[in-house]
Amino acid sequence: MESRLRVQGHPIQPMLVTFPFGLFVSAAVFDLADVAGGPAFLGEVGYWSAVAALVAAALATVAGMVDLWDVRAGRTRRTAVTFNLVNAAMAGLFLLACLIRAQAPQRGATGALLAAELLALAVGAVGVWLGARLMRQFDRGRVEPSGFEALGTVSGSTVEIVRPPA
Repeated sequence: MESRLRVQGHPIQPMLVTFPFGLFVSAAVFDLADVAGGPAFLGEVGYWSAVAALVAAALATVAGMVDLWDVRAGRTRRTAVTFNLVNAAMAGLFLLACLIRAQAPQRGATGALLAAELLALAVGAVGVWLGARLMRQFDRGRVEPSGFEALGTVSGSTVEIVRPPA
């Protein structure tokens, strides 16, 4: 299977997935510092990091759904569906935490919300494992130039939206 949305021949969705994961981890770190007694603004930064991660997760989900459109039934499709469901579960837990915190005047974290975020990150770790497995299935047999010779291969349009071969 080949991704329908690509930049320089590389699938976009795996690139987009890194943003919500990184932002969710950042949010949990800021919230941990807030719960541990750090300045109150750390909780606010953690909250807005989680909100930014939710927006990034929505974009990654859209790209994932476009890629999933052409996946034939089988192991790769099951892995892709599971990957998307696991990521949705992680985002759902963070969304719940954000909705609870949105009512607070300073949007600081509590121990229970931090525990929910850590649980979401554990679920996200399963998503990372599934994503790596999925990439191995997508890129089987693909060989790309590495090092400086890869820079010489850039020409023409860098963003592609194509229909994968049947």
